[in-house]
Amino acid sequence: METKGGFYITQIKQLQDRIFERLLLENDIEISGGQGRILFILWQTDHLTISEISKRTSLAKNTVSVVINGMVNKGIVERNTNPRNRREAIVSLTEYAKSLQVRYEAVSQQMNTLFYRGFSEEERERFEQYLARILETLTENLRADKYS
Repeated sequence: METKGGFYITQIKQLQDRIFERLLLENDIEISGGQGRILFILWQTDHLTISEISKRTSLAKNTVSVVINGMVNKGIVERNTNPRNRREAIVSLTEYAKSLQVRYEAVSQQMNTLFYRGFSEEERERFEQYLARILETLTENLRADKYS
């Protein structure tokens, strides 16, 4: 039996990224999707290491480092040496990044409204439960690979 779940998830992700980037630009927020993911994490908990950001975003450490470099150059975040571990950097929000949060969250809400248009509350909850199960299965599989 042919299944198309993975195909649909990939297509949805690509379209969602393009629409979200357009909405950000329409609202004068010049950040990429990857930068937005990192900002979202830092708005919840500021002053994190690259490793912590990597874990919380599910992005590879080297990807986070590259994205953070671009964000530092744009004045979105600062990178400072961790006083407790000189080999580690702590990434912190700038005042500019803090000022973007309300507008970014409004755009996220626009995207959520579009994403779930036509869904009942029950359908949305069930859909998210299915996605959470898939995510949990894939995460467990990845962890098992690391330790085998």
